[in-house]
Amino acid sequence: MRLEQLQAFMAVAETGNFQQAAQKCGVTQSTISRQVQALEADLGVQLLHRHAQAKLTVAGDRFIGRARRICQEWQSATQEISDLLAGKQPELCIAAIPSVCAYRLPRVLQRFCQDFSQVQVRATTLGSDRAIKVLKDGLIDLAIVMNNRFLTASPETIVDLLYEETIQVLMSAEHPLARYTAVPWTDLAMYPQVVFKDGYGIQRLVQDQFRVQGLKLNSALELNSLDAFRGVVRQGNLVALLPQTALQEASTDPMLAVRPLVAPQLTRQVALVTTSDRLQVPPIRHFRKLVCELIPPQVSEKKELGVG
Repeated sequence: MRLEQLQAFMAVAETGNFQQAAQKCGVTQSTISRQVQALEADLGVQLLHRHAQAKLTVAGDRFIGRARRICQEWQSATQEISDLLAGKQPELCIAAIPSVCAYRLPRVLQRFCQDFSQVQVRATTLGSDRAIKVLKDGLIDLAIVMNNRFLTASPETIVDLLYEETIQVLMSAEHPLARYTAVPWTDLAMYPQVVFKDGYGIQRLVQDQFRVQGLKLNSALELNSLDAFRGVVRQGNLVALLPQTALQEASTDPMLAVRPLVAPQLTRQVALVTTSDRLQVPPIRHFRKLVCELIPPQVSEKKELGVG
């Protein structure tokens, strides 16, 4: 059964005449006849009495309501796709890691809302692993995450590397490690740490580096809020390893200290991830363009991609 067969049948039923139905559909009368005959063959029943005035059979009378609904559904579906490709989608859903949401995304969001005022933006803070999962599940349109080539290795995935940054130590201004201009890994391992919860790429990055160094990570507390990290560390003996972007407010807080690590330096890469089919939709394509323009690439080509 084909859509044009249904349309031909309805045109004959509405006009009562094969010639008028052909004019209505913009085809020849023979084409209308063949389409109706093919539909009747598919259904195994006669739908029309072929007299001077074509009339519905009992089966045709039963079937025409469903034929109309099928055609209406098809028209609605094609209109929705046309609207989508014309940029008329009602909302844009984004997930981003905390530091991006707090410090990098606001400018992009403001510009996008100016350019696509009819699109409602939904931005959510998520860890990298979770953000990639909900992207694959179709719950969001784009994710800005710590790059992980193992999670994004699929033909339909599009990855834009945005920037690279070092991981540094956040501590109280009175903490013993504050005396260093660069904190040795062995000394860092002596103190309890605040870490991100499971699903955050930086947690795995830190754990892997401690294993490489042959040291034990003393994880005392798990959090997922940058404000909570600063608040807890400010109180005393706990320290945290955080990316530079997440330390912007801490660097101006007299109660906190930020120190780099001694070699080997720990870095992460941040990337925008979406899929090629989503980039056919104008609002999604435009948001990607704004992110790449307003968060300029700073990735070193010589360094291997970070795990996130």
